[in-house]
Amino acid sequence: MIVTFLDIVIAGLLLGGLYALIAMGLSLQYGVARVLNISHGEFIMLGALTTWTLFQLHINPLVSIAICGPIIFVLGFLLHRTMFKRLLNTSESADIFVSNSMLASFGLMFIIQNLALMGWGPEIRGYTYLAVPVDLAGAVFSKNRLVTLGFAIAIGLAFYIFLARTRLGKAIRAAAQDPSTAGLMGVNINFMLALCFGFGAAMAAIAGVLISMCYPVHAVMGLEYALIAIIVVVLGGLGSIPGSFIGGFVLGLVGSIVTYFEPGLALAAYYAIFILLMLVRPQGIMGR
Repeated sequence: MIVTFLDIVIAGLLLGGLYALIAMGLSLQYGVARVLNISHGEFIMLGALTTWTLFQLHINPLVSIAICGPIIFVLGFLLHRTMFKRLLNTSESADIFVSNSMLASFGLMFIIQNLALMGWGPEIRGYTYLAVPVDLAGAVFSKNRLVTLGFAIAIGLAFYIFLARTRLGKAIRAAAQDPSTAGLMGVNINFMLALCFGFGAAMAAIAGVLISMCYPVHAVMGLEYALIAIIVVVLGGLGSIPGSFIGGFVLGLVGSIVTYFEPGLALAAYYAIFILLMLVRPQGIMGR
């Protein structure tokens, strides 16, 4: 009984760490840049497949974090400085921009997905890394999953400290809370919006690197993770970075419990939670 409990809880934490990292990136993009980025999952896919490619060249997946993160950050930054900035300038109001940017991100999703299909093909890819069993009080897990959890927590906490303690982080939070006032105080709002979109894309790519260490990956994997990220962001509270972090672990534990009894119902359980939240507490765990 105790071993079963540990098995469910630890598996939930392992899954929740990935969900938290994915959702923190989307929360940053929506909470500050006001882009409900449906293509968020495609940046996860790019990070995962790029890591698989680098592994074929004998590059350690953990080293790939330092490669994929900056590259996808630049891609996200440039996307916002071009496409989304243009949409922002031509939209009549903030609400219209949110709608237009969401539709544009749908198109971006299909563009990236089809480019990935052209480059990597539709085949499922995978590799073996740190697949060594580790016994935790009777519950056995692969070492790669424990490493993944450690990196997900460390990166999430480091980014939260960056937002809370650094001058740039405070400027980002100011731009999220009141863009007009922040602009009057000397904050370059357009630069901050692009920076946040780039950071969100980079976190998605890093999550993709970690996912590739534990699960098979393919060119059309992104949409499922994007939908999960949206559910976690709503669960934690729209725009709340700590809420996304907590929400990721909560959803991971729920998924682990449901999977133990009926593996095929995990995704359905996520959607049920999403609908229930929208009806009972639409502001989420840490929303106002």
